[in-house]
Amino acid sequence: MADLENTESVDAEGVRLPELVLSRAVNALLELQNHDGHWVGELEGDTILSSEYVLCLYFMGWEERDKDEIAQCLNFLRRQQNEKGGFSLYPGGPSDVSASVKAYFVLKLFGDDPEAPHMTMARKRILRLGGIDACNTFTKITLALFGQVEWRECPAVPPELILFPRWFPFNIYEMSSWSRTIVIPISIIWAKKPLRQAPAYASIDELRIPLDLAPDYQKRKVEGTSKSWQLFFSSIDKAAKLAESVTGKLKVRPLRKLAINRAMDWIKDRFEDSDGLGGIFPPIANSLVAFRELGVPEDDPHFRMAERSLKGLRVKGDDNEIRIQPCHSPVWDTAIAVNSLVLAGHDTKDCVKNASRWLLAREVRNHGDWSHKVRDVEPTGWYFEYANEHYPDVDDTIMVMMALKRAEMPEAKPALARAMKWVRAMQSRDGGWGAFDRDNNRQLLTNVPFADHNAMLDPPTSDITARTLEMMGLFGIGLDDPQVPAAIAFIRADQEPEGCWYGRWGVNYIYGTWQVLRGLYEIGCNMNEAWIQRGADWLESIQNPDGGFGESIASYDDPSLKGVGPSTPSQTAWVLMGLAATGRENGTAAHRAVDYLCETQLADGTWEEEFWTGTGFPKVFYLRYYLYRLYFPIAALAMWRDAITGDSNDRESEKRREATI
Repeated sequence: MADLENTESVDAEGVRLPELVLSRAVNALLELQNHDGHWVGELEGDTILSSEYVLCLYFMGWEERDKDEIAQCLNFLRRQQNEKGGFSLYPGGPSDVSASVKAYFVLKLFGDDPEAPHMTMARKRILRLGGIDACNTFTKITLALFGQVEWRECPAVPPELILFPRWFPFNIYEMSSWSRTIVIPISIIWAKKPLRQAPAYASIDELRIPLDLAPDYQKRKVEGTSKSWQLFFSSIDKAAKLAESVTGKLKVRPLRKLAINRAMDWIKDRFEDSDGLGGIFPPIANSLVAFRELGVPEDDPHFRMAERSLKGLRVKGDDNEIRIQPCHSPVWDTAIAVNSLVLAGHDTKDCVKNASRWLLAREVRNHGDWSHKVRDVEPTGWYFEYANEHYPDVDDTIMVMMALKRAEMPEAKPALARAMKWVRAMQSRDGGWGAFDRDNNRQLLTNVPFADHNAMLDPPTSDITARTLEMMGLFGIGLDDPQVPAAIAFIRADQEPEGCWYGRWGVNYIYGTWQVLRGLYEIGCNMNEAWIQRGADWLESIQNPDGGFGESIASYDDPSLKGVGPSTPSQTAWVLMGLAATGRENGTAAHRAVDYLCETQLADGTWEEEFWTGTGFPKVFYLRYYLYRLYFPIAALAMWRDAITGDSNDRESEKRREATI
């Protein structure tokens, strides 16, 4: 173990404890707290967000009004082009054809010379990847708005989908919540087929190439798809387009008006008490396009809210740039910050109290989309964003529950009691928990033609299931609880041959494995069981020479890269927490991980984290959480310290165990 000059205390066996490192990190986190008590870090996504933002402004006719910020978005786009000429889904990743086509079109539309070196490189890379025909559905629909793709080339997304009853196998509430919010406004757009023809100079016909001539084209298989069902739905898609053509000529569409009206009511209802539809960029932008096409005036409250929500996602960067966030993450950031600060045990009571009150005020009290499957339970829970009343999710809810429990807020008890009942009710039949819905795993839906975004479903996952067990353990629930055995069985069945677990909501097997080990520990499992220790063995086996741990996003596409990647503070922290949960806090791997965190801390108490460690949709969309590099190391160093000293004020705390729900 390295000699840590910036440590202050030593335990009975002479082991140095990095208290000064922890103190600096806590102070750095407190400096970032907002005056009303909450934290929010930037949430960075890929260039698709900036491209679509600019195209949305152009479609709305705002290019002159917003020309300065469009120019700054274009500056950001140009800087993000990779060395091969394309645009990636994450730094260091391969070029993505949809991201590259959108960026190329935007740059050309706003005057970049197609023969300029950066445009020539982009065009060559796009053609190698398959060109326009290789793009996904949502990209083709975006291009159709500007006459770059014929609407017949886009899969059918008829608005009549919203009329399908809940007993029908293919209804909107069998889709994931995010797909639902994206698809409903797109269905209006598909039905109306709006067009703002781009100028001739902006045509991207040069990006057409037969797919079999594209040397780097690889059709990405959507998880859960089967050939027979794909053929079936492809036939349905063709039939829907034919019917659309025939009924359009005859001007007879008996359900179209009803469907569009129902879709508009659905969208507007979800604008209430929210940061726009779903609180995320794609539905907000799509809603604006749908509003414009249906003649909603710009002074309409819903129109104004959509525009305000869209503009609220801008981030002003250096060098005269603007980038676009996919959404805001204040509830998530604040809950993790509170958990970390309480674990650290420093004198932060007032800050924790203010943050806890801020969280408590954001409890959901209305029925959302989840209630279509989960009934007879009082509405509650917490969402991810500043406001998103229709879409509380299990992960945010359990993280907030742990924060409020640790903060020891008497006034939070009623909300915590409601939340515990809600979380219990969200357990799926297979024993696991998903994010936003229960039993959202109808694989049939992955075969529809417009489901090529690889995120049509929200099935239970090991990481959320394990975090739910962690929360239950914190509230004094143990192995004898009737819901726990099924959850543990779900997790055990999901273990990889190497001993690790897939991470759905963080990168990747490191995230999944840490969370599983932590959850099993808190619920009271025997951590010496062989299958559990195999998880710890795997974690120790992937340690980097610098003592840290890291895993690239590339492991989602290539599982042979499990646990492989440059060290990052957040992933090192996750591993350290996993090792502490399995009784390996005194091992060489844990001590080297602590050394890594101590040695790489910056003078301001934070850490540098260049590589992204957040997951939106595997293989499709990834995230860089700017606060992951700070509050996760705080939590990890605190857990390791308590495990080393035997002074765990968390799981064994009698004070905490007494007040159970």
